[in-house]
Amino acid sequence: MGQTLEEQRLELEAQRQQLEQDQESFLRKVQWETERIEREKQLFDMKLRILEEELQKLAADKEDFERQKAFYDRVSQYEAQQSIQESNIVRGELFFIGVENKASLKKRYKDLIKIYHPDNTAGDNNTVQEINHEYERLRMVMEA
Repeated sequence: MGQTLEEQRLELEAQRQQLEQDQESFLRKVQWETERIEREKQLFDMKLRILEEELQKLAADKEDFERQKAFYDRVSQYEAQQSIQESNIVRGELFFIGVENKASLKKRYKDLIKIYHPDNTAGDNNTVQEINHEYERLRMVMEA
């Protein structure tokens, strides 16, 4: 027992103070780490919320795109169908080639209407309209 009681007490007091300092340092580190983890959790939650919002916007944009695509597909189909119908129409001038007087004009007109009337199997409303238009034009020219 080389140390006196006072020396042991002083040594124990120094160890206690060191232990309290270590404990305070440890508690500060724990508090700092807890705060850091909380900040990271908030940041993570914010990023997750942003990603979810962007995902919803992306889904809405995709739906809009699909609707627009379907619309333009329908427009394209309609235009293609119109061009096919228009290409099937024969110009009225071709029906009346060689007609030189009112009587032959009227006869050709009646014959064409019998053939192309929409109620017939070869009939077509647009073609009949072309025939009517050209007949009227030629009739006016021959009357003048």
